[in-house]
Amino acid sequence: MHLPDYHGGSIVNLMASIQQGLGGEPHIYPQHRLLTTDQIGQYQQVLLWVIDGMGLNYLRSQPKASHLNANLLGGMTSVYPPTTASAVTSFLSGLAPQQHGLTGWHIFFAELGAILAILPGRPRYGGVPLSQAGIDLSALLNVKPLTDSIPGSTACLVPDKIAKSDFSQYFLGSSKLLTHSSLDELQQNMVERMKRGEERYLFAYWPELDTLGHHHGIWSDSAEQHLLALDHCFSEVVRQCHETGTLVIVCADHGQIDSHPQRRLSLDDHPLLADCLAMPLSGEPRSAYCYLRPDKSECFDQYVTDHLAQQAENYRSDELIEQGWFGIGEPNPQLKRRIGDRVLLMREDYTFNDWLLQEHRYQLVGVHGGLSEDELLVPLIVVEP
Repeated sequence: MHLPDYHGGSIVNLMASIQQGLGGEPHIYPQHRLLTTDQIGQYQQVLLWVIDGMGLNYLRSQPKASHLNANLLGGMTSVYPPTTASAVTSFLSGLAPQQHGLTGWHIFFAELGAILAILPGRPRYGGVPLSQAGIDLSALLNVKPLTDSIPGSTACLVPDKIAKSDFSQYFLGSSKLLTHSSLDELQQNMVERMKRGEERYLFAYWPELDTLGHHHGIWSDSAEQHLLALDHCFSEVVRQCHETGTLVIVCADHGQIDSHPQRRLSLDDHPLLADCLAMPLSGEPRSAYCYLRPDKSECFDQYVTDHLAQQAENYRSDELIEQGWFGIGEPNPQLKRRIGDRVLLMREDYTFNDWLLQEHRYQLVGVHGGLSEDELLVPLIVVEP
């Protein structure tokens, strides 16, 4: 098991370097030890391209992705849990989950009395987006977009299918929005903004590698072929950066591992454990947050020891805050409420799911959210013009 390095070697520290290097407000996290504030401050424009699901170990194992590997400055950690909802929020806010409080795909918001899927912005049980329900996301999150702290113009380049979500619209802040529906269109948008040089900071996001990993496995042929397409796109962006003077940074929110069918556990098969729970699981299938009934803590712990010790590690949730898993510094006032009473951190490639009545029982091949190297470590790719 590995933990995030919030003291200079994580994606949060990268954002501290970017924010301060571009003239933004002082940051509560140290700058990144591999890419400092002073280095970033030399450039008039910075492009950060986040490729969802591109783990460090996975990239290094793919020599055909020669351009990405040739410009690999080193590795760094994601945040805990290493998953899109938590890590992309760190890219967009500059903060760790300790401060932004978004702790996984499914999060219990005590303020609303409901478990939400925060990225699509809906309750887990379904329904309309939060904004249509009259909920002010700014009051719910109480975290400001990083781009609002950077002097000058900024732009966010995101897929059109997520551009209008409450989450995307909130973290867009004052940035210009540019959407794309294909990798070619993203490449065109990145190159065009670099050539124009109007924005000080460009944030680009591409989710398809992660999607292919979930559906087919990160080690599948389809994922490998897509990585090569990303490598070609990167080579074209690099060619342009030498002409525009743009500092290009490429990284990821997390990596992935493949989970075998026999390692995908269901709460349905553990009714005595389910009886200990006060509400459905939240968090991630690799890091499940468990809210316990008041008189069931001993029963829960004993059941995990007797029946799941080979598959999961059982932690008191508040201990993980104390040990710095979610970040350093003053925690979000809602953090403790959003991680339950216990955290089941799955071993090896195990996952643990439960299902609401209306939910389709899908199975993901590629998974993340645990603390293996393959999930936690991400590349830091840097091209200086």
